[in-house]
Amino acid sequence: MLGQRQGIIVWLYSLKQAKMLRKFGNVHFVSKRLKYVVLYCDLEDVETIMEKIQNYSFVKKVEPSFKPFLKTEFENSKPDKAKEYDYRMGI
Repeated sequence: MLGQRQGIIVWLYSLKQAKMLRKFGNVHFVSKRLKYVVLYCDLEDVETIMEKIQNYSFVKKVEPSFKPFLKTEFENSKPDKAKEYDYRMGI
């Protein structure tokens, strides 16, 4: 249903305009203490959306999330023998 998405972290001076960012994508999280918004949008539109958001006066900084580009399959990860034994015993 959903295509490839990427997160954008938008640092704000004030949270009053956080609702305004909903037109660019799905607002996933708003931090009141650190004043940032995590926004998800299509992978193809990330660059243009980042440029549009950066032009607003209430935006301090815009950063892309690199999560779609990280490897989640790890190589040479060997399970601990003691834990493997405990799992078979049902402890």
